[in-house]
This record gives sequence, C-alpha cells and structure tokens, in this order.
Amino acid sequence: MAKKTGITKSLGMLVLSIFLILFGLVQLVTIPFDISIILALLAIVAGVLILLGR
Repeated sequence: MAKKTGITKSLGMLVLSIFLILFGLVQLVTIPFDISIILALLAIVAGVLILLGR
C-alpha cells in the first residue's frame, strides 16, 4: 500500500492547524469583523481533542 502524506489523521491536530493558520492571518491582514470568538472556540476544541487523543 502507498503511504498517504499531507492531511493529519488526528482531528485535534487538524483543528489546531486551522487555528494557527487563522491566527496568523488575523495578525497579518485587517479583517472587518471580530474573529476572536471563533479563534477562542477553535483553541478550546483543539485542546480538548488533543487531550482526548483524537
């Protein structure tokens, strides 16, 4: 079988990577609406999923 690379199988790491990308973009680009609530929720979800090992 060929080994798949790229997308992580861990949901927690996937959510963490989305959070980090969004956080970095928010720092570089001015967004006309407040995205801090979305970032906070993503951080909480990623942390819980990583702690649960998913």
